[in-house]
Amino acid sequence: MADANTNPLTALSDALADAVEVAGRSIVTVAARRRLPATGIAWEAAGVVVTADHVLEREDDITVVLPGGGEVKATIAGRDPGSDLAVLRIADTTLVPIERGPAVRPGHLVLALGRAGEGLPMASFGVVSAVGGQWRTFTGGTVAGFVRSDTTFYPGFSGGPLVDVQGRAAGINSSRLGRGGGLTIPIAAAETIVESLLRQGRLKRGYLGIGSQPTALPATLVTKANGQETGLLVVGVEPGSPADAAGLLVGDILLRLGDIIATATEMLQAALGPESVGQPLAIAVLRGGEPTIVTVTVGERE
Repeated sequence: MADANTNPLTALSDALADAVEVAGRSIVTVAARRRLPATGIAWEAAGVVVTADHVLEREDDITVVLPGGGEVKATIAGRDPGSDLAVLRIADTTLVPIERGPAVRPGHLVLALGRAGEGLPMASFGVVSAVGGQWRTFTGGTVAGFVRSDTTFYPGFSGGPLVDVQGRAAGINSSRLGRGGGLTIPIAAAETIVESLLRQGRLKRGYLGIGSQPTALPATLVTKANGQETGLLVVGVEPGSPADAAGLLVGDILLRLGDIIATATEMLQAALGPESVGQPLAIAVLRGGEPTIVTVTVGERE
């Protein structure tokens, strides 16, 4: 039998336990719903905690249990259902902010951590199985990436971190975004969202007020579309919306949204980021078989 000091499995086991201990100093319990509390992450020493938006079932009487066991009141500084992230403020300046790590890759070993009650944090161990780019959540948000791992998100783990073997945060876990399976927002994407929530309380999202679906262009129209073979057919225009005010019509085929080629609904969302709100967006369309430009002032989705 190998000596315990040289056994690689023992060394790995100790390293994982150390990672949980390190990250556990920055994990809190968030009580904002009737059932089991959830998890939060100490983000800034000056009383900033990040958690999952869906665990905030009430806006008042929110409490945070600190790693040392003390309980403090919390207020909501900002929340974004689209990304399932929320920011809380507490009157405590002794938080130990979690260390943010580099991006993880498929095959990396990771731990999902939670503190859904008093005592030591809980952990589950796994491997990163997939890493992806920008995607649209089923709640209507656009997030710059995702991480999927085979860690288990036990009840109350939402809002907690996915950490690497050094205890550095690789992302924030959500049991809701995965729709039946846990999903993690990469830490770099979360940082951008949290910054916006701290600054303005919400994440702005552009809004045109149309319904659309991909459509293949007839061969007779491909030439007029500069060789583009697919566009977005407008199937509905909301009365009083920015699209309505600009004169977009049902039956128009969107070809380009600014510099973005409109071949899928995801392209529409990509053109409607926070920076687009209030700005004119030149939309190239085919109307009655003829190309034209419609300029829409992008609204803000409520």
